[in-house]
Amino acid sequence: MDFQLKSDQDLIHLYVAGDEAGLVELIRRYQSKIYTSIYLLVKDEYLAEDIFQDAFIKVINTLKAGKYNEEGKFLPWVTRIAHNLVIDHFRREKRAPMISNGDDFDIFEVLGNYDESTEDKMVRDQTHKDLKALIQLLPSEQKEVLIMRHFGDMSFKEIADITEVSINTALGRMRYALNNLRKMMQSKELSLKN
Repeated sequence: MDFQLKSDQDLIHLYVAGDEAGLVELIRRYQSKIYTSIYLLVKDEYLAEDIFQDAFIKVINTLKAGKYNEEGKFLPWVTRIAHNLVIDHFRREKRAPMISNGDDFDIFEVLGNYDESTEDKMVRDQTHKDLKALIQLLPSEQKEVLIMRHFGDMSFKEIADITEVSINTALGRMRYALNNLRKMMQSKELSLKN
């Protein structure tokens, strides 16, 4: 049976019916995006791994209890669980989350590298490194929306609910984030030409 061709819903049904391979494929499919979205919020590899595991324990418990009803929305659902666990962690720590990214973890590992030349790979790696550095310069609210939208595949309504702001505010933060990134990239290009 080729699990890679199955939908998220099919994999969930397989897992609920007792086939562990369904969950294994779901984790393989989304591990990188979910881990990255956690890591960018906590900036600590070990803590991110703990929260990732806690998130999947909640996922397993919910699936086994037959309480999953997010038809076709597996990734946003898991991302929401992980984000809530991050918030719980920072509430316990009594400090605000720092949304950041260290140099030892490449947030763009989620992008595939298919049959590219060495030169293409070097250009891609440098572009990702530059973009990653620019993302770190964004205000935390903009960074958070960008991460949830890009890595969590979340709708703006879901982002608004999690961050406890209006949909318009979430949309505005995303627009500001993209505008700021665009401006930073343009000024970087200008400084490289001079």
